[in-house]
Amino acid sequence: MISKNLNVQITFFQWMAFGLPLTVVLLAFLVIYLNKACGSSERLMGDLDVWLHAEKTKLSPLTRGELNVLIAFGITVLLWIGPGFVGVVARANSKPFQWLNAHLPESIVSLLGALLLFVLPVKLREHRFTLSWQEAARIDWGTILLFGGGLALGELMFTTGLASWLGHGLADAVHAKTTLGVTALFTAVAIVISEATSNTASATMIVPVAIAVAQAAGVNPVQAALAATLGSSMGFMLPVSTPPNAIVYGSGCIPAVQA
Repeated sequence: MISKNLNVQITFFQWMAFGLPLTVVLLAFLVIYLNKACGSSERLMGDLDVWLHAEKTKLSPLTRGELNVLIAFGITVLLWIGPGFVGVVARANSKPFQWLNAHLPESIVSLLGALLLFVLPVKLREHRFTLSWQEAARIDWGTILLFGGGLALGELMFTTGLASWLGHGLADAVHAKTTLGVTALFTAVAIVISEATSNTASATMIVPVAIAVAQAAGVNPVQAALAATLGSSMGFMLPVSTPPNAIVYGSGCIPAVQA
């Protein structure tokens, strides 16, 4: 949305440079808080060490399939952060960065990583590969289509003018006309909406509205859009709120409601 509507390109490396320090600080805070709020007894920690050691002894060496997954994942991450790293070293106007950025966008790299699982062999003579189509068919495609629907909804909200109409009405109702006001408004709205729908769908619905309102108010729309993106990532209440929730729910081991 930011790239298409504001012509601002944020590479995967730039996003990591922004988000990784924040993640480290929050994780450190979480560790300190949990140790103080619900620290375990020495007896429990002793039992935990025994249990972890027993589980570790059960682990076998990496299988060929597991090694292939590790290779595919490593290549995917390298291609994600590679163009941004080249842009930092050789500048954004350099030919290598422009070529990598044009030919290896994040979406294409994701597809390449997935395709590697179909071509990396486990037993080549038996024509067995890391991932077969029979296994891929059991993926929860409904959840993936739900995320795709959210992307389409966000795009239509912007192109039809609905985002601008909703945004102006909302901004006028709360008198958000400054950078701080617009940023705080759409962070709060994104947090609320992301509890009931996926973070991807929330971002694609809220970001176009945030951009339209920020432009109308004469403030930096990138800040408002990024704030809405981060707010959308706080959804956790329902299985559809975030992919980790959907993965856990898709296992069938945990129901949505427990008596």
